[in-house]
Amino acid sequence: MPDGQRETASGPRRGQLRGLRVVEFAHVVAGPLAGSMLADQGAEVVHVEPPGAGDPARAMGPRRDGVPLWFKVAGRNKRSVTLDLHHEAGRAVARRLVAWADVVIVTMRAGRLRSWGLDWEAVHRLNPRAVLLQISGYGATSSLADAPGFGKMGEARSGVVHLTGFADGPPVHTGFSHGDAVTGLMGAYAVLAALHRRSTDPEFDGEWIDLALFEPLFRLVEWQVIVHDQLGEVPERAGNRLAVAPAAVINTYRSGDGEWITVTSATPRSVRHVARLLGLPEEEFATVEQQHAGRGRLDAGLREWVAGKGTDECLAAFAEAEVVASRVFDAADIAHDPVYAERGDIVTVPDRDLGDVRMQAVLPHFRQRPGEVWRTGPALGQDNRLVYREWLGLEEAELAELERSDVV
Repeated sequence: MPDGQRETASGPRRGQLRGLRVVEFAHVVAGPLAGSMLADQGAEVVHVEPPGAGDPARAMGPRRDGVPLWFKVAGRNKRSVTLDLHHEAGRAVARRLVAWADVVIVTMRAGRLRSWGLDWEAVHRLNPRAVLLQISGYGATSSLADAPGFGKMGEARSGVVHLTGFADGPPVHTGFSHGDAVTGLMGAYAVLAALHRRSTDPEFDGEWIDLALFEPLFRLVEWQVIVHDQLGEVPERAGNRLAVAPAAVINTYRSGDGEWITVTSATPRSVRHVARLLGLPEEEFATVEQQHAGRGRLDAGLREWVAGKGTDECLAAFAEAEVVASRVFDAADIAHDPVYAERGDIVTVPDRDLGDVRMQAVLPHFRQRPGEVWRTGPALGQDNRLVYREWLGLEEAELAELERSDVV
């Protein structure tokens, strides 16, 4: 093992959540991302995978020299153990993991959870102080509790896809696993809320967090329900201008050298800055009502103004006029951007298959006790001995028998 990899093999050394124990019976994106948020901050996260193929996420996405890249990030900072839950012997070990953990993350259908003893009642009976995060397509209490679900379905049900795209075009999904990712993030937030209560409430009796894949994005589009309720309106797609925008200017514009620039405003003052830059009479854009009435003039003026200049010239003029604007970044822009570098938002991590790889740093930044990326996604079952022998206390003969019977 290379020296750099040996240094990181001992586990998390920093972060807000050192000492927190998490086990995830969760595959692909949403549940494991919730675990990743906790692992990045120092929690010991055990990712349970079936022997042989492992988590299907191991095979997702682009490859370099036959090595899948996505899981290097998705599985980072975690322990991988193999366990076949189709066997009673495997379910017995799963019960020991539940008893060991502070947090249990599951993403199976409700019926499967009940049959394998990983539903709320079983988890609570085994570990009354555990926090259970259960992520499913439609939620555990709906009539579709046993229906399969993926993140794109959640995006479609949330209202986000209906609002995304141009008025004369189809609804558009964003270019990544948006529904899954936001569900993972909200799941981690919910776990921390429950853990706070556990640390402050002497009568804490465990917690069951029941999260459907459509609910996080649904919550984040704050205005859609109240607008429909109070005005009887269904907000529609409006391209980059947004169906409900905070102020009169928000769109993307193509510069004279062919790059895209986004220009946005969130206050009446910022809209007046745009009018001044374009040479329009500021008094005609003095109030919010005037600004919204004049959105078309501002948009057309910006489109013409930006098209007549190079990107760097536009951005310099916007900065001088205190107009908030940015080049629309692609991955190469991000990799070479000085602000990303100054923030330390991209880190280099040694990997056993690929050598040094770059990926997102632990975010957000904690300045007193930051998290760290101490390993890329582990090999399948890499931590079986550590977790089963040292953490759960299985005897050598017991672990050997599980290995012989292909349970682990």
